Amino acid sequence: MRLTAFLALVVATAATAAASEPLARIGPAPAFTLTAQDGRRVSLAELRGKVVAVTFIYASCVDTCPLLTAKMAGLRAKLGSDFGPRVAFVSVTVDPERDTPDVLRRYADRYGATGPGWWFLTGSPAEIAGVTRRYGVFARKQPRGDVDHTFLTSLIDRQGMLRVQYLGIRYDADEMLRDLRSLVSETASR
Repeated sequence: MRLTAFLALVVATAATAAASEPLARIGPAPAFTLTAQDGRRVSLAELRGKVVAVTFIYASCVDTCPLLTAKMAGLRAKLGSDFGPRVAFVSVTVDPERDTPDVLRRYADRYGATGPGWWFLTGSPAEIAGVTRRYGVFARKQPRGDVDHTFLTSLIDRQGMLRVQYLGIRYDADEMLRDLRSLVSETASR
């Protein structure tokens, strides 16, 4: 019994120590300026001073993109008053031919992803191709209209440094929440 309690204490201490270490700095986040769901041009540079989560979706997706957007909406709720003033979400379309600002606004409304702090961005095919390439996202439109693409979520700190990237949609939302909060508290103390 004592050995079990001791091992539990060691594991808990190791987890706490790992959680308290700062997240690695991957490098400067790739810049972009795209068009938001309200028609306004938004740049990553404008979001400097906030922790930013960047995802890639498209509005006519019927399987994985809605799951990712719903997961992000759940995170937004858990962030409480940090969302907006200190944390922002950016969802970049991989289907710029169909995802106009109005289409993205309706998509955001459908998932309750409205209000300050969450931008759904589109642009010309060349602009979107540039952003996806710089973030390392594969995107290819299929003959039936679906878009095969990499599900990548990138966390960017307040100084514009890329800090964490989650591949896929099965990431642990609690882990991402801890990482977002870590970046908020880390940069708030500077």
